[in-house]
Amino acid sequence: MATQNQEHKLAPNVLGLFESSIMGVAGSAPAYSIAATTAALFAAVGLGGPAALLYCGIAMFGIVFAFNTLNRTEANSGASYAWVRRGLHPALGYIAGWSLIVCSSIFMVAATLPAGSATLSLFSDKYANSTGWVTLFGTIFFLLMVAAVAFGVTLTAKVQVVMSTVEVALLVIFAGLCLFHATKVQHFTWAWFKPSIFGSSNNFFAGALVAAFYYWGWDVTHNLTEETKGSKKTPGYGALIGVFTVFVLFEVFTIGTNIIMTEKQISDNAANVLGVLGQIVWPGTGGKLIIIAVILSTVATIETQMIQVTRTMFSMGRDGTLSPKFGRINVKWKTPIFATLTVTVVALGLFVGSQFIGSVGTIMGDAVSAIGIQISIYYALAGFSVVVLFRKDLLKSAKNFIFLGLWPFLGALFMTIVFIKVIPTLNAPTLWIGFGSLALGLIPMTYYWSKGHVYFKMPTKAERIGVLDEIEVNL
Repeated sequence: MATQNQEHKLAPNVLGLFESSIMGVAGSAPAYSIAATTAALFAAVGLGGPAALLYCGIAMFGIVFAFNTLNRTEANSGASYAWVRRGLHPALGYIAGWSLIVCSSIFMVAATLPAGSATLSLFSDKYANSTGWVTLFGTIFFLLMVAAVAFGVTLTAKVQVVMSTVEVALLVIFAGLCLFHATKVQHFTWAWFKPSIFGSSNNFFAGALVAAFYYWGWDVTHNLTEETKGSKKTPGYGALIGVFTVFVLFEVFTIGTNIIMTEKQISDNAANVLGVLGQIVWPGTGGKLIIIAVILSTVATIETQMIQVTRTMFSMGRDGTLSPKFGRINVKWKTPIFATLTVTVVALGLFVGSQFIGSVGTIMGDAVSAIGIQISIYYALAGFSVVVLFRKDLLKSAKNFIFLGLWPFLGALFMTIVFIKVIPTLNAPTLWIGFGSLALGLIPMTYYWSKGHVYFKMPTKAERIGVLDEIEVNL
């Protein structure tokens, strides 16, 4: 029989910097993000996609630096759930954790649709945009990924290295084909990077919300911190490498899409933009190779999202802020099996529900925007937390001022403004999905708070000072 300690301990020292960096790339899922989100980005800002990704990318690096610093205060698989509590307030910490759980669960629908559509497009374009067929094949992919994640992070990491290496190699090949394609719908212009390209602030913030969805997922490196060598530093470096890699890929492909695809081609193929792009730059069998990149990327990001949500639930269960069952692991595989099974059931329910929403394009648009709301919340809370927690150290050096204060603060402020500005522009289904799912978190929070759990008590002065001393050693 397992001891209590074994029941609550993930497998340590499994991942190194290389694997952590691969996880950072896989979490943001470049091929998947481009395939699934290009139509939504184009609908929001037209040819201003490169600018939206640039400005959001600059802000996102501020959040990356915030996570990097906070991870050095405590290596916790709950990440922002644990850190925001100390920096701001326990209730906000719980909301940060719940936001990740919710957006990852919704993401299961958004991620599997492109996988199903991409697979079907290898055989028939007719079925590639059919909600029923796409959902069926997506569900099959999802269940396969659940099985892979359940057997442990060691296996997952090895699979991710192979998949992400092939994915990035294929993207680099097709990026070159896009940029040097002979037939152009538009000619490249630096105006695509200017703020004036948005036309209005509402368009800018709508584009920023979609761009946040592009980048989201890199923080899986921090949810794996308890399973990583050099747990207080390596996840942060892995996240930085991952975000920089996907930033370059996103910019190149968005420029390439502007150059060679029409508005109609983008809007008519919302879940399979890369498949169409591949046929434009390399007609025939060769063009279908990029679909392999989409499938690999989707598989990779489903795995990383399963890791994020189950590790967050594991941390909450271990703390007693969710059922203790979530805080136990399978002793053989060192994975939180109960959390994995719970997420699987919820995701399958969302698959069935998606059948009643509408077309693939409608589902994708609503899911991306709803997830964007939740991303903005927990990223912003993390950014503000590091500034508040280390406010007395910000002026000790220029490095502290920039990386502990200014950049994280601007990143958090950017996410907050995006959140506020886009609310009036969103449709009713998106608002219900985005805020309704967040409101559900108030139920378990109120229940476990009423039980007087230590998590919900404000950190003591001694605890805060101990964290500040610890970070000076790890910076």
